[in-house]
Amino acid sequence: MRKKVLFAGGGTGGHIYPSIAIAKGLMSKLEDIEAVFVGTERGMEKELVPMAGFRLEKIRVKGFKRRISIDTLVTLKEMVLGGFDAIRILRREKPDLVIGTGGYVAGPVVFFAALMGIPTLIHEQNVKPGITNRILGKFVDKIAISFAESVKYFPSGKCVLTGNPVRPEIIYADKRTASEILNINSNIPLVLSFGGSQGAKKINEAIMDLIVKIKDKIEFQLLHITGKNNYDVFLKELEIRGINWDRFGHIKIKPYLYNMQDALACADLVVSRAGAITISEITVCGKPSILIPLPSAADNHQDFNARYLEKNNAALVIEERFLNGEILYRYIKEILGDKNRYKKMAQASKELGKPDALNKIVEIAIGLLYKK
Repeated sequence: MRKKVLFAGGGTGGHIYPSIAIAKGLMSKLEDIEAVFVGTERGMEKELVPMAGFRLEKIRVKGFKRRISIDTLVTLKEMVLGGFDAIRILRREKPDLVIGTGGYVAGPVVFFAALMGIPTLIHEQNVKPGITNRILGKFVDKIAISFAESVKYFPSGKCVLTGNPVRPEIIYADKRTASEILNINSNIPLVLSFGGSQGAKKINEAIMDLIVKIKDKIEFQLLHITGKNNYDVFLKELEIRGINWDRFGHIKIKPYLYNMQDALACADLVVSRAGAITISEITVCGKPSILIPLPSAADNHQDFNARYLEKNNAALVIEERFLNGEILYRYIKEILGDKNRYKKMAQASKELGKPDALNKIVEIAIGLLYKK
């Protein structure tokens, strides 16, 4: 009998990529299954889900801001409308299982699915769960967690330690092939830097200063992803500073990379935010990293993620308020210039990776789909 699974999650790539990975994992195990996604008009799911070959249904929902304002009333209105949208979609689609992977869109869909008696599963990517998943945890059937420390935030007996699902293409990407695709010299160390799926102004500024320092000497290669909305501004600023980056073969600047698996395969060191999926991909690839947690992240969860890697000697952490090109350059040189330290950081990172996370989550999902 054909089974239908509804995935609810969105906003950033960190919520969307896991759901796509789980959907593909389920389809590789079960022949007669349909995956449908629920997201918003504003999130990255609008682009990424259809690109992955799945149908996307949209609801109205908006996240709360930290300060109460007139916008709070708009958010409450959107929440009510989103609830009606969620119920309408659930009644029409009649899913056999609903899986929430985070973001505000998961709230109404998973909540009403649980109230309607539909089997439900949520996946928590961070060390410290967000408020949406903490609430949903009281209603769902199973909770897949990525860190053992997360269990204290949820009802006992529901949690299964799985790790974060990483796309198979991330795990199996080949460095030689990837170097050819991205035109990277595999004999020179590569620093991959990015600020998350949306980019990050502060990281872009630090990288700008870093480019000034390295433009005339090839100590390492740099592949920087600015974020689509920041790309033109970034290039304009380089132009103002008199830097024609395109003539420097060791510096590459991209607005966005859909084939992040190739960039990670080539990278010797990663500079990034500390989103859960980002650090899961970094560790499953065994890459040392310099992490700059997003200070405005809900419940400071990125700092918890970053400190977890730092505590296990897999990363160095720079708080955003201290970030600049000089300190970034110094940290990069410290890691790449000390072969013994680099090797230990790479090994520590690899040991933290959970390449079997996807299979574990898929098994939980199958268990709920065929629950007696």
